[in-house]
Amino acid sequence: MFRLDEKIWFWTLMVIPVIILLFVLVQIWKRSAQKKFADPHLLQRLSPNQSLFKSILKILMLCAGFGCLSLALVNPKIGTKLETVRSQGVDIVFAVDVSKSMLAEDIAPNRLEKSKQLVREIINSLASDRVGIIAYAGKAFPQLPITTDYASAKMFLQNMNTDMLSSQGTAIHEAIQLAKTYYDDEEQTNRILIIISDGEDHGGEAVDIAEEAKEKGIRILTVGVGDIKGGPIPIKRNGVVLNYKKDNNGETVITRLDETTLRKIAEETNGLYVNGSNTSEVVESIKDVLDNMDKKEFESKQIADFKDQFQWFLGIGILLFFLDIFFLERKTAWLKKLNLFNENF
Repeated sequence: MFRLDEKIWFWTLMVIPVIILLFVLVQIWKRSAQKKFADPHLLQRLSPNQSLFKSILKILMLCAGFGCLSLALVNPKIGTKLETVRSQGVDIVFAVDVSKSMLAEDIAPNRLEKSKQLVREIINSLASDRVGIIAYAGKAFPQLPITTDYASAKMFLQNMNTDMLSSQGTAIHEAIQLAKTYYDDEEQTNRILIIISDGEDHGGEAVDIAEEAKEKGIRILTVGVGDIKGGPIPIKRNGVVLNYKKDNNGETVITRLDETTLRKIAEETNGLYVNGSNTSEVVESIKDVLDNMDKKEFESKQIADFKDQFQWFLGIGILLFFLDIFFLERKTAWLKKLNLFNENF
């Protein structure tokens, strides 16, 4: 595992396109000045050893040198030591609805992107809790098992989309059933399942399954994403809306936030329902619930020692600058004889 200490120094890479632009402008200016000075055939005889290839090679070495120095300033580090860390927290499983109805744009930018934002902000507010992720539509699919690796959780979250599951529809009970297999301690009482959805439940069994989850010690928090007035489901290509989803009668389908179902599911497990329109309100509400729960002690492996790697990039950068100074723009005699780059023509 690696870590970047000072990412802001990546901005120094902007000097590379500036160098390339200046090089191109200088070459254009030189060509223009040479044409005014003499005929191209005469110039070839006056300076037969001029090499455009060597000039390009020099500028590439200069750019590579600046790139290495930028990476040195960023200071990449590589983890070298794993340690077992004991911490206390709650096991939280996020069940994210990825059905087509989550493409509705009645909440900006759309329901799915809002759901991902909510999960991301909740994760950012956690300290030592473990998290897992489930994606569900007509079926539920495990995305990430219980872990303390928040970076991985956010990566898997970012890749979630409505095309990842072929079975469409919205079966919340499938997500609850799968969540029951996520918790690895039978005696654990601080199990949290956070369902983020528009509340549509085509299976109709969610409340009954929630009751079974309660017996397993799972407390369900539900977050409603969307608007009760509803909105159409856009059909897009390359980000452009081509049409809206139609029913069998050719009428535009309007999908609405069903808060009633989500409230019933939460109440069945003494949980909590929160409307997802206000991100900070959702985060605060869930944080209050987590703060009042018993914490479980668990062990996890974490990288505890990182070694600096900037010296490698610094050394390579200095070497490239050094070579660039002594790298002549004239044709090399023995390469000229080989004529590898057709420079004699």
